[in-house]
Amino acid sequence: MNTTQNRIRAIAAGSGWVALAATLLPGGSFVRWLPVLLFVCFGPGLALLHPQPHGLRPGARLEAFALTAPISLSLAALTATLLFLVGGFSVPAFLIPLAAFTTVVALLPGLPLPAATVGAVEPEAAEPFRFRKRGPGGGR
Repeated sequence: MNTTQNRIRAIAAGSGWVALAATLLPGGSFVRWLPVLLFVCFGPGLALLHPQPHGLRPGARLEAFALTAPISLSLAALTATLLFLVGGFSVPAFLIPLAAFTTVVALLPGLPLPAATVGAVEPEAAEPFRFRKRGPGGGR
């Protein structure tokens, strides 16, 4: 495993705890809400998808980047809903489970992505759509 992947794992694992520490700053401060927003939008998804054991192909990098935010926001919505249902929602109560989950998941290999395992098309090897030959029967 290379050092870049280790750095990304460390950033993902520590981002939740940095966001939790930022909540101790005065309310309404830019320095307070920015780490929380970035962690909730990207932290758990980055920890789940990026640490691939053999790196990512170019097609898989785009796929992992595109899926990071929706997965993170889905986990955040599930956590917030659960906390609202039990009547215990607060920002620290919301961030602690997400930060713990992100830390644990950052230590595990990433979820397999189809573009990472199936022959992802390299950009220079891709044939432009306009110049593809049509099969028998024409078609549009």
